[in-house]
Amino acid sequence: MIMNKLKSLFYYFTKAEIALWCTSVTLVIISFIIFDRENILTLIASLIGVTSLIFNAKGNPFGQFLMVIFSILYGIISFSYAYYGEMVTYLGMTAPMAVFALISWIKNPYNGNKSEVKVNRINIKEVVLMMVLTLIVTFIFYYILAIFHTANLILSTISITTSFIAVYLTYRRSAFFAIAYAANDIVLIVLWILAALSDVSYISVIICFIMFLANDIYGFTNWLKMQKRQEKNTKSPAAL
Repeated sequence: MIMNKLKSLFYYFTKAEIALWCTSVTLVIISFIIFDRENILTLIASLIGVTSLIFNAKGNPFGQFLMVIFSILYGIISFSYAYYGEMVTYLGMTAPMAVFALISWIKNPYNGNKSEVKVNRINIKEVVLMMVLTLIVTFIFYYILAIFHTANLILSTISITTSFIAVYLTYRRSAFFAIAYAANDIVLIVLWILAALSDVSYISVIICFIMFLANDIYGFTNWLKMQKRQEKNTKSPAAL
């Protein structure tokens, strides 16, 4: 049973996707061994994170399930370094939104295929609404984080901005959610570089988000291909 599932997964992912996942996992483990060796929770979160992204790149709802778990673990890790912005963002926003996204993806399969979500396009009006909501969320969280004396307040606030856009677009099944997450990855890389200046063990977290960035970039390109294929099939005579 287990071997059959592993074999089906092998054929489910392309060789490039398998290579990307293997590279991500390998670098995460090596960086943990070199720079950390103690915070096993960081290793577990990183491995779950990179695995969730390869499923998300395929539009598979299982990726969102893993993202819920990763968000909880990452919130705990952020708390350990007083990055309350990251903790509040992931526990109070990313994790709940990942649940909503999971439900949305499950309810909107492409042609009944439960392992591939139907890609959605959002119009200009919704983009404007999203930006207004983003400004409100950013404004509110800035003062909340200031009250908690959050480390690197400005960067933490920017992280909230990019995270909200990312989770909103994920919920709406837009291909651009991966670009928003990529922007968030860059912010997080900078944040954890600052943390690593006083504790080298956080270098493993930096490596984690570098691999997240690579996966999100791939995810965006793959979603564009999915969107093009789905729309082409929908317009074809066979689909009609």
